[in-house]
Amino acid sequence: MKIQCICAVLIVLLILTVSMSAFAQVQEKNLVGWWLFEDESEETDNWGNMELNGATLEDGQLVLDSGKWAHTLKYNGPDIKELTLVAWVSLDNLDVRKGSALTLDRTDTDQFCGIIYAERAVRQWMPGSSFFRRTEHFPDIVNEEETGKMVRMAITYKDIGGRYEITGYRDDNSLGSFDVNKDKVKMDIKTWTKNTSEAIWGTRHTGGADNKGTRDFLVAHLEEARIYNVALTEKEVQSLEVGGLAVEARGKLATRWAKIKRQ
Repeated sequence: MKIQCICAVLIVLLILTVSMSAFAQVQEKNLVGWWLFEDESEETDNWGNMELNGATLEDGQLVLDSGKWAHTLKYNGPDIKELTLVAWVSLDNLDVRKGSALTLDRTDTDQFCGIIYAERAVRQWMPGSSFFRRTEHFPDIVNEEETGKMVRMAITYKDIGGRYEITGYRDDNSLGSFDVNKDKVKMDIKTWTKNTSEAIWGTRHTGGADNKGTRDFLVAHLEEARIYNVALTEKEVQSLEVGGLAVEARGKLATRWAKIKRQ
């Protein structure tokens, strides 16, 4: 009986180890920003604490509203050229315009990429950017029709011959990619560096460290957000799980397993 119990425990531990290891395979070394919204901290230790500009942290979620947003500065990680932006977001108002679930911005020049809601077309997500230089409509766009539903939005920026191939995803479904040959100027590769980069939630961009957001805001709950300095593949995007990733922060020996948060 005791041997059977021990065997059962070992089997359960093996299953858990395999499952957790599978989560950890998703480009862990290229995860440069990871926010669980339990508090103002960031899990990879590449960013300073989040500054809440009216936004609040409630039950492991970032709550955004009109005029209420958040950002974080003091990036000290590696340069970002290729990238993937990921946000688990639940809209509370379908009719707001031009807000952001996650923006990667520079503080020293007008250069940003973001998961932007309804800037060009109502109830549609798009890749926002400075002067629309990295922006087109996704070929297979989806109209949002329901509040209170958590979806995983992801946008990848892949270097194809010195220009970005930009692909969108809503949950496990691809929204399609831009034709990189359509405009050789618009999608040229950009760089985000330490001490000049900013992550933003709620508003599209801020214009730098002067702490002034735009007048366009997202009304939503965010469960989690990530920035990778690599363009994830479709399979990798589809394997992303909220909270399901192990990260070794800045070479530390101890690895923290994130808990799976209830949706």
